[in-house]
Amino acid sequence: MNKIQFIGSSDAKADVKGRVFLPANFRHVLQEAGEESMVMRKDVFQDCLVIYPETIWKEQLAALRSKLSRWNRQEQQIFRQFAADAEILTTDTSGRILIPRRYRELAGINLDVRFIGMDDTIEIWAREKVDSPFISPEEFGEKLEQLMETVQEQTL
Repeated sequence: MNKIQFIGSSDAKADVKGRVFLPANFRHVLQEAGEESMVMRKDVFQDCLVIYPETIWKEQLAALRSKLSRWNRQEQQIFRQFAADAEILTTDTSGRILIPRRYRELAGINLDVRFIGMDDTIEIWAREKVDSPFISPEEFGEKLEQLMETVQEQTL
């Protein structure tokens, strides 16, 4: 199986029922990887939705399960909430996905959305909120420079 990697961003418009075209470049990545279904859930930290290809979802769920005990009440509640807040997605013959109403409400999505490739997942943002997860270009450059200097020092 091919490594799944989504990059870039794309704006789209959902219809009143919440159907929106998954960007063609992202559909192509899914097809190349042999992914037929996906899983959607609200992001844990941000006001956006996350689409996981099914194999990536299974890996994430297994990784979370491996860190949590079935015999610890709080850890079981965390796992339950993570798994229960997810829904299986498929594309229709036109390449659209349906964003259910409750997910649109959770993420504040009306009609205008932006898809953002996040390596092995795809985020869906309300277009009016899309700047909130980003920092200024200057701050980004500074933070990236610091991070890469730290990485380089650790490899020496």
